[in-house]
Amino acid sequence: MELNKESFAPLIRTDRIKSKERPMTTYGQDAWRRLKENKLAMIGLYTALFIICIAIFGPWMSQLSYSDQNLLQANQSPSKEHWFGTDNLGRDLFIRVLYGARISLSIGIVASLINLIIGVIYGGIAGLLGGRIDRMMMNIVDILYGIPMLLYVILLMVVLKPGLTNIFIALGIAYWLGMARIVRGQILSLKEQEYVLAARTLGASHWHILIRHLIPNCMGPIMITMTLAIPEAIFTEAFLSFIGLGVAAPMASWGVLSSEGVTSLRSYPYQLFFPAMAISITMLAFIFLGDGLRDALDPRARR
Repeated sequence: MELNKESFAPLIRTDRIKSKERPMTTYGQDAWRRLKENKLAMIGLYTALFIICIAIFGPWMSQLSYSDQNLLQANQSPSKEHWFGTDNLGRDLFIRVLYGARISLSIGIVASLINLIIGVIYGGIAGLLGGRIDRMMMNIVDILYGIPMLLYVILLMVVLKPGLTNIFIALGIAYWLGMARIVRGQILSLKEQEYVLAARTLGASHWHILIRHLIPNCMGPIMITMTLAIPEAIFTEAFLSFIGLGVAAPMASWGVLSSEGVTSLRSYPYQLFFPAMAISITMLAFIFLGDGLRDALDPRARR
């Protein structure tokens, strides 16, 4: 049977059609495409960006400060002058909620960064070295994991005393365990790959392999864990401030505002409603975004 170009023409045309239907994309582009297709994730992303913007620029929108008091305007309901009303000292709740967003988000982001640094280094070293060192390091993690995290943070705050810096320290120390476990598991599955064996053959050090080869390939789970750690840290800070172990007055985190609003809940419920709503919306935004990132960064979901 004689073969010529015309015999392969249908196959060539089919391949061209398929290549048009499935253009080559990078892993990042494909993940971003899947993230955009997730409506809840995009709502969470845009909401989180909006909250971050108002936390940075919102307090500059008014000439009032979060600590300015006017007893003649105490406990006023929401109005054109005071969008969220005033508290029992006549302070504008709208400005205090905006300033509280700055403090609460700062705590969530800084605590997540500390969680990232400690967890990635600890889990990466344990997974890469393996053997007896890995077992010893993870036994320490298992012991600390046996203590409820919230109790752990409360004990640390009792020792360190309330304050913004101490909250950073307490949350950073307490919440790195989950990150360490995730990174360690990823490293164990990646360190036997061919490119890691090739790097070892060429004489690369453990530190070089960890930084240049292993951690970059763990960025998906790391980003997801870090995103979901932000709302957890915000809620923990709100709880600590609610029980008097968080941010000290006159600073106005959302936890402090919620604690103050509870005392006047029956007479002035709006004083609790607005900070509680801010906490709820922020937590939902980051949770939706984290869930969307989990789906978008999953290599098994690529089509």
